[in-house]
Amino acid sequence: MTARRRVRATLVAWAVGAGILRLSLWAPEVCPSLTAAEARAAAVDSAGWIVANQAPDGEYLYAWDRDTGEAVDDYHLGRHAGVTMSLYQLAVAGELDLVEPADRGLEWMLDRLRPTVSPTGEPAAAFTEGRTAKLGAAALLAVSLAHRRLATGDTRHDETMVALGRFLAGQQRPDGSMLNLYSFADDGPVPDETSIYSTGEALWALAMIHEALPAAGFDRIAWTTLDYVTISRDEVEGYAPQPWPDQWAAYSLAEMAEWGLDDHHVDYARRLIGRYAGIVRFDAQRGTTYGSLTHGPVPRGSGVGTWIEGLAALRTLTVDPRLADLDGPTAEVLACGAARLAERQVEPGDDVPPEEAGAWFYAGETRMDDQQHAASGLLGAEPVLP
Repeated sequence: MTARRRVRATLVAWAVGAGILRLSLWAPEVCPSLTAAEARAAAVDSAGWIVANQAPDGEYLYAWDRDTGEAVDDYHLGRHAGVTMSLYQLAVAGELDLVEPADRGLEWMLDRLRPTVSPTGEPAAAFTEGRTAKLGAAALLAVSLAHRRLATGDTRHDETMVALGRFLAGQQRPDGSMLNLYSFADDGPVPDETSIYSTGEALWALAMIHEALPAAGFDRIAWTTLDYVTISRDEVEGYAPQPWPDQWAAYSLAEMAEWGLDDHHVDYARRLIGRYAGIVRFDAQRGTTYGSLTHGPVPRGSGVGTWIEGLAALRTLTVDPRLADLDGPTAEVLACGAARLAERQVEPGDDVPPEEAGAWFYAGETRMDDQQHAASGLLGAEPVLP
């Protein structure tokens, strides 16, 4: 190709790209109405799917394909922990009948705890069924225990929370980054492997353990990882777009806000709000026929749920004078996103099978984390809804 043709091709590509962007920006946004009571009902219906499809031993239905009428078996410890956490979140909000099924899910996890030793020689615990243990699974188990403590006032699992916190702390590198895997063969972390999700999950867990048990001293470890996440994580680990839309980091910021956030933490929160707002507004443009043609398929419930979770957690930070200007805009986009999410739920009914009632489907399939993230997001959105 000659230089002239290359330039012409580049200009054409630029013009087409600019045209698509311009057309996308012109697409109107559609935001259905949703009340706080409706959001709570949708979250409870989502939990109803989890409970209705739970086995007696505490294991949940992983996924359901409604086209074949068959379960999809690809179980995931981290998702089990996340689903249990969402049930306890609803219990904290007053849905105390969910404590019993959540406890069944918790016992299933506690049966899979494996003792380890922290770098300081103290007893620790990992959550695993294999030769390695994942950081994120242990983190969400710890978050489940912290929420259970808030919901019930029961302190029987405090030592387990501390043991899990020591495991998480042992995965931290000096710069605050977190290693994703622990090897039992090597009695230590697997070097150089990180995860797009588990660092934020571990950060939130450490913050919640400190809130429950401040004498354990996990705040110093949490601060180091928060600095890493807010300053350099996305760049160092190569995540794009930046800031990476990490709802676990949003939860962590909300948990640690009362500790006193520095300006760089607040700047990251501002950028993260902007990232989520852009994603939700883009999704809202799918509400028209035109937008549905230009914006691609509707994402799965778990994906949309994480956007709403992130925005709901970050909205609590707008009481800080440094973010006060974002209070109204954040509430507005949060309400829109929650309403669009609720609109896609399968409503329970006499003729709706338990594998579908209260669920979110994507390409004919629903997965346990679709219900988890949707329930948590809708619960978080309640305060901004009429």
